[in-house]
Amino acid sequence: MAVRAKAMGRAVARAPRDTAHEGFLGHRRGRWLKVSAALSLTAILAYALIDQTPRPNGGTALGYALGTLGAGLIVWLSLIGLRKRIITTGPYSLKGWTSAHVWLGLSLIVIATLHSGFQLGLNVHGLAYVLMMFVILSGLWGIYVYARLPALLSANRNEMTQPQMLAAIAALDRQLDTAAQPLGRDEADLVRMSIEGCDIGGSLWARLTGRYPGCGNSRAEAAVAALVDGQRRTGTADPRLVQILFLLERKGAALAQARRHVALKTRLELWLYVHVPATFALLAALVAHILSVFLYW
Repeated sequence: MAVRAKAMGRAVARAPRDTAHEGFLGHRRGRWLKVSAALSLTAILAYALIDQTPRPNGGTALGYALGTLGAGLIVWLSLIGLRKRIITTGPYSLKGWTSAHVWLGLSLIVIATLHSGFQLGLNVHGLAYVLMMFVILSGLWGIYVYARLPALLSANRNEMTQPQMLAAIAALDRQLDTAAQPLGRDEADLVRMSIEGCDIGGSLWARLTGRYPGCGNSRAEAAVAALVDGQRRTGTADPRLVQILFLLERKGAALAQARRHVALKTRLELWLYVHVPATFALLAALVAHILSVFLYW
């Protein structure tokens, strides 16, 4: 039994580890980085070692081979959206698929460039290449977004969900409405400005930046703060206005948190609204590129 236990221990020690904290870029000790590097190096060597004048391009045997490889990779890479709907573990886990998606996508820069033979023009072939590069660059931006923003989202939430943030703001509005009842008309109008003049969503630019220059709460807070400061200088600060200012400040902090949350979520999602349509455009251009090659072969 002891011998068997030792053998099992050695087997476990030799088994590849896929820990939960391992990032997708370094999945399986950089397996797909190595595959991508090997593909790129093979393509470069094949292109460099062929003694041919003019140099190989899309119309040569090597060009067709690289083009077939590149087209197959593009189609396979576009399937990641379907793959995300299937949860599995092991060598074909979503983490592994995503790692392959990134590294093999980068290898397309070498494969497609050598396929073209550095001959690009204002035609469907050049369009396919430009769209491919745009998709790859937007994918790199997506890697940065997904590596950085989720941690910022988690830190900003402070264990609160978005509905809880909105509920907290609504609760402060009710407190402000109640506290404003005994105030005069002008002071009550400032509170009403805060309650009715605040946006959290708004335009795409506002959601991205989290900036709301006409925010009713900010204007009301500044006006009430000026009133309270003036009263304090004369030693007659109205406790009702002090309470209103306290609530406005709390609401300002709650609004800032909710707006940061919306801004981070918008940035997290925005790249998909660029990357996915660009991928479909690339697939359409790829089909046109292939058909034009066969039609004029």
